[in-house]
Amino acid sequence: MLPVVSNTELAPNIFEIVVKNPPLAKKAEAGHFVIVMTQPDAERIPLTIADFDADAGTITMIAAACGTSTKKLAALKAGQPLYAMIGPLGHPSEMLHYGTVILVAGGVGTAPVYPIARALHRFGNHVITIQGSRSEELLFWREKTAAVSHEHIITTDDGSAGIKALVTEPLRDILEKRKSEIGCVYMIGPAVMMKFCAKTVVPFGVKALASLNSIMIDGTGMCGCCRVRVGGETKFTCVDGPEFDASLVDWDILLARQKMYCEEEQCSLKKYLAEQ
Repeated sequence: MLPVVSNTELAPNIFEIVVKNPPLAKKAEAGHFVIVMTQPDAERIPLTIADFDADAGTITMIAAACGTSTKKLAALKAGQPLYAMIGPLGHPSEMLHYGTVILVAGGVGTAPVYPIARALHRFGNHVITIQGSRSEELLFWREKTAAVSHEHIITTDDGSAGIKALVTEPLRDILEKRKSEIGCVYMIGPAVMMKFCAKTVVPFGVKALASLNSIMIDGTGMCGCCRVRVGGETKFTCVDGPEFDASLVDWDILLARQKMYCEEEQCSLKKYLAEQ
């Protein structure tokens, strides 16, 4: 059993959960993910490691409480045990000297973007972070993200904070004006956002990477639920990724797969809420 150190609601239904796990904290790197379970018969939840502290022995995760399992996770209080945390899993982000790198974070995608931005910053890159959300109240970790970015751009759909725009708009603007400087673009967030970020980047011929960990279940390559088509080949997000060349991902298949269990998810959530 792993003790929950703290559980903080950063924004409506977005929770920062810090768990004590010294062995995992010592091995974690930017880009890794974990599989967590709240109880023995619970669903396996894939979450990117949003932060880690080897000295304190802690792992930080960000969860949007939108389904049964994430609501159970969000309900854990400090001192209560998390049944299981498996990891670190997946391939860590490759650290290279790109010169200037753009990281696009959509919604809770800020969580996985943060450690990558921090690592790229420490590696000597000029880091530009575009942090987008539907509205100001859903933004979180603005100060943390700004601290590991040389340039920090905020966008909101409704204009309540930063620029009233989709993340693709400042992304395109930067690429048009500074294409020769940009060595790589990372994009992490809703699949539809990553799809259109990829479409924005491809014409400029800049390397583009997307993290697809949200579609995983098992996390070890056995269940096959995280299959994706990348460059015409079948890949498994958990063992081959979670990061892939965004220009080669078949986004339409990925989006369709994400909708496969919507009915079952809604039935589970309805039952859970009725029992509370």
